[in-house]
Amino acid sequence: MTIDIESLSLRELGALVVAAEQRKQLISTRRPASAVRRMLKAAAAEAGYSLEELFGADARAEDVPSRKPARRRTGKVAAKYRDPEYKRLTWSGRGRMPRWLAAKVQKGYKVTDFLIPGLARPTARKGSPIGQRTVFKKD
Repeated sequence: MTIDIESLSLRELGALVVAAEQRKQLISTRRPASAVRRMLKAAAAEAGYSLEELFGADARAEDVPSRKPARRRTGKVAAKYRDPEYKRLTWSGRGRMPRWLAAKVQKGYKVTDFLIPGLARPTARKGSPIGQRTVFKKD
C-alpha cells in the first residue's frame, strides 16, 4: 500500500501521523508471537489439552514457522561466449542459454563459434568433440 503524501490535506496528514504512532506503540509493546505461542502451549498442557485439541489440526502447522534453507551463492564468472555483431551480448556458459545464442544455434551456427578467443574454453568434458575445431576463424 502506498500513500501519496503530497495529495493529503492537513487534517488527513494529522490523522495519518496519529494512526502511525498508535500502530508503533502497539507493535513495540506486544510480545513476540513465539513467546505467546509458548505460553498458550504451557497453559493448554497445564489444563490437560493439546493445541491440536483446542485449535484444530492447523495449530500444529503454525506451531513452528518454516524456514527455507540458505542457498549457496555462486561467484561471478567471466564470459566465455560473445556475439560478434553486438559485443555487449555475452554468456558465461552457466545457466540457461541466452536467446541471442539460441537463435544463432537454430540458424546453423555452433556454440563454439562464439567462444571468446584466448579467454575461453568450451564448457564440455575433455572427451567431448565440442570445441575441437580444426579450422580457426580469423578476427
